[in-house]
Amino acid sequence: MLDINKMVAQEHADPAVRGHLIELAPWTEEQAIEMARRDGLELTDDHLAIIRYLRDCYADHGGTINARMLVNSLQEEFAGLGGHKFLYKLFPLGPIAQASRYAGLPLPPGTHDPSFGTTH
Repeated sequence: MLDINKMVAQEHADPAVRGHLIELAPWTEEQAIEMARRDGLELTDDHLAIIRYLRDCYADHGGTINARMLVNSLQEEFAGLGGHKFLYKLFPLGPIAQASRYAGLPLPPGTHDPSFGTTH
């Protein structure tokens, strides 16, 4: 169910945060693929695996897992594929900021700005 308070809060949020979905339910992989395509990024199965992992973490923990813990968890989960390098190769704007956007998730607590997790 859509929460109007979340929608209003998002309208007044930092412009870089706008565009994240408000609820988990209406999200589809097709939406993520289309959003990424508009950004010039073609999502592969590896991209989608990371996006699904982020959504699963959010479903399990809500907004309680902080950015540092989440990036460490991602690196651990995908260590066999290259860990840190693998994540940044797929999401050059940051595995937390960019992948969360495509996953339709809000940025996790402890993220001071949308560039968290970038190499800039």
